[in-house]
Amino acid sequence: MNRLAEGQPSAPARRLLRRAGAILWPSFFSAGVMTMVFFAYVDPQALQDMTFPTLHLDRELGYTFGFFLAWIGTASSSLFTWILLRPRKAFHHAPGTPEHRP
Repeated sequence: MNRLAEGQPSAPARRLLRRAGAILWPSFFSAGVMTMVFFAYVDPQALQDMTFPTLHLDRELGYTFGFFLAWIGTASSSLFTWILLRPRKAFHHAPGTPEHRP
């Protein structure tokens, strides 16, 4: 039977999902640990008073912003590592350039 008819993703879609999972899951875990360690020592309310005193945010929103900032940072780090570790053949060069070898 056809995979699309069965609701199964195609091979390129499965590879993309695996790559996204390999980037997002470790970065999610790292951001969670980093957030717990950081906010064990820093109160988000005190941090907000020092940085943006006119902005009135509650403590839970400070934890949430901190977690998502940490997740964005660790996900970008994982993404850059994935980009740097790709095999050379993954880079497509135009025919006629010195890097292109038949």
